[in-house]
Amino acid sequence: MADKNSRRNQTTDALFDAILSLETREECYNFFEDLCTVKEISDMAQRLEAAKMLLDGRTYDQIVKAVEISTATISRINRCIQYGSGGYRETIEKVRGTQDPKKQE
Repeated sequence: MADKNSRRNQTTDALFDAILSLETREECYNFFEDLCTVKEISDMAQRLEAAKMLLDGRTYDQIVKAVEISTATISRINRCIQYGSGGYRETIEKVRGTQDPKKQE
């Protein structure tokens, strides 16, 4: 059995399986509103938005003003983009590739 503090374990796998089973945005809202606090959801959304902006070449100052998060958090996100597992970049590119261009305007 994996160590309790390990990133990959049965409990985490079960969480990700639950997330992967969600089929609609409404199901996501329902699940995450039960699972997380409003602040936790907001923090995750802000981190994703900051990652998008970093990938688009925006400055820390621009991100702070637009997203209202600290430069320390932006720095942490930037380190993940530069040296992490590629999750931010892969996910953002995947979502951008599947969005309806008319909705992006």
